[in-house]
Amino acid sequence: EAFSVKNKAPAEVQITAEQLLREAKERELELLPPPPKQKITDEEELNDYKLKKRKGFEDNIRKNRTVISNWIKYAQWEESLKEIQRARSIYERALDVDHRNITLWLKYAEMEMKSRQVNHARNIWDRAITILPRVNQFWYKYTYMEEMLGNVAGCRQVFERWMEWEPEEQAWHSYINFELRYKEVDKGRTIYERYILLFNWIKYARFEEKHGYIAHGRKVYERAVEFFGEDHVDENLFVAFAKFEETQKEFERVRVIYKYALDRIPKHQAQELFKYYTMFEKKFGDRRGIEDVIVSKRRFQYEEEVKANPHNYDAWFDYLRLVENDADPDTVREVYERAIANMPPIQEKRHWKRYIYLWINYALYEELEVKDPERTRQVYQASLDLIPHKKFTFAKMWLLYAQFEIRQKNLQGARRVMGTAIGKCPKNKLLKGYIELELQLREFDRCRKLYEKYLEFSPENCTTWIKFAELETILGDTERARGIFELAIGQPRLDMPEVLWKSYIDFEIEQEEYGNTRNLYKRLLQRTQHVKVWISYAKFELSIDSPDRLQKCRQIFEEANKSLRNCEEKEERLMLLESWSDFEKEFGSDSTMERVRKLLPEKVKKRRKLTAEDGSDAGWEEYYDYIFPEDAANQPNLKLLAMAKMWKRQQVVEPTEEDAENAPMDAESHRLLLFDVFWSDRMRQRDDRLLLCVSGQSFPHICNKHTRQTVRF
Repeated sequence: EAFSVKNKAPAEVQITAEQLLREAKERELELLPPPPKQKITDEEELNDYKLKKRKGFEDNIRKNRTVISNWIKYAQWEESLKEIQRARSIYERALDVDHRNITLWLKYAEMEMKSRQVNHARNIWDRAITILPRVNQFWYKYTYMEEMLGNVAGCRQVFERWMEWEPEEQAWHSYINFELRYKEVDKGRTIYERYILLFNWIKYARFEEKHGYIAHGRKVYERAVEFFGEDHVDENLFVAFAKFEETQKEFERVRVIYKYALDRIPKHQAQELFKYYTMFEKKFGDRRGIEDVIVSKRRFQYEEEVKANPHNYDAWFDYLRLVENDADPDTVREVYERAIANMPPIQEKRHWKRYIYLWINYALYEELEVKDPERTRQVYQASLDLIPHKKFTFAKMWLLYAQFEIRQKNLQGARRVMGTAIGKCPKNKLLKGYIELELQLREFDRCRKLYEKYLEFSPENCTTWIKFAELETILGDTERARGIFELAIGQPRLDMPEVLWKSYIDFEIEQEEYGNTRNLYKRLLQRTQHVKVWISYAKFELSIDSPDRLQKCRQIFEEANKSLRNCEEKEERLMLLESWSDFEKEFGSDSTMERVRKLLPEKVKKRRKLTAEDGSDAGWEEYYDYIFPEDAANQPNLKLLAMAKMWKRQQVVEPTEEDAENAPMDAESHRLLLFDVFWSDRMRQRDDRLLLCVSGQSFPHICNKHTRQTVRF
């Protein structure tokens, strides 16, 4: 009842478990006063102290046997009391618990060494390296102990036992350095012989070099190169070999080593090799040597590019350009053969355009650099056999082949090549090139036959007709040239008829056949009423030295103006009148100039409704139209419109541009504006109802055909 809780209501301040734990943790940090120092004055107190401490250690061990730190603390405490036998017993008991604990073995052996118990220490090290042979720390400490004791033979024996396990590289160096400390160079060499089979040949060679055995060092490098072979070449090995020879002043040997390595090491693994080779050439080589290094590096880069993508023809071009400058013909041919072996996978001309230039460059190289005509001919023939002529061809290849045969003075062979080309795949460029070839040879009869073949193949080609006629003109056969022009303009379909007619007219003008020229202009105007033809006709009449040339020129302008009156393109008619005006300014009088000026149109801004593709309203746009006085004279109502505008300007003081933009539009202005819009759509209709509109009266419903809306004036 004394411990019964009378008030079972919850406390006002609740304490959580988290708060309890936090307070407990905070109180752990409070510093407790240190225990009082105990002074031992006699042996009995000492024994009590030892008994108490041992009991504490034993209790800790009994609680958790696997915590090795408790065992080590226990043993070290016994060691501090010079109780070596007890400490040894504790270590042995600990090893029974965990014999693979490295720290335990090290502390045990160190205790024996500090106690100068050498045999005990050897026993412990032997047991340790037997149980854990891969722990290098045991071997290092064991050999160090034996060497410190002066037991060289025993130390060597331990090293030999260690090397049987083929440890890491540093262990071998420790063994070699041990032998070198006692001047045993031969034994050190023997260890290196075993060592290089597992690790580094370079350090063996440097060992020989360091001790003055240069021939032995070179032999080690040579053995290393032979040992690794071409499949497992190491870049660092060749760099070290080259540096070794460089220190011996054997510069030619260095170059041979670098070049040998660069020919065998993959390009992406040879960066350091290139770096050291370049540095060597800069120090001991000439300009040619440095260039060779750079060229070699670029060659390797190109090799990597073409291996990654054999159809990268630009990389092949760069590679070939490089080898052509420095390599021998056989090497260049080999690269060319590798390049042309990569045919485009698709038979489409766009994929072959870059590829065919490999063949062209190959043929030009054989002809110009190697000067081997027979091999050049074989290259051309092989390329032409490769091209699928039924799908597409390359006229450039045929023409280059024919030009090569001409340079070899084999005219018959060149004609045979071009004949084969035209027979297999006739095309404009081939026929044109063949004609130019015969023209250079002054074989005009052959040129005529070729032009005839050309025109049979492509009768619509105006350029061919013109060139054929020019040839006959040059040869002095004007009638034949005129006949060719007549045949040309009689063709039903031409690609550039205006150029052909101009050439024919220029031909007649050169022959001073002015009557024929006039007839040509008249025939041409029967086919087309283009304003440029009329202007050219007028300029032709003006250029003739005759007394009535001005009258004839003016007459042509008159006819042109009448002819173009019904032309839909008003800009052409304006162009004619402007040209006529320029003529009158230069050659006419005031009266003629005034007459032409009255014919010039008035430029008027108009608006029209736009319709979108789906038929919806797209708004309005402004455009400029030309009103010609001659057309206005035939339409009296236009004069009425002009008079209405003049009357409006007389009634109102002319405002400024800013006022005109900002001022509101009155009823009369609005009526006149609507009248202008309406009249622009119906300017060709003659309707007396317009008089009513101008006088201010309204007439019923005029329907706009575009907007379908009713407009009332």
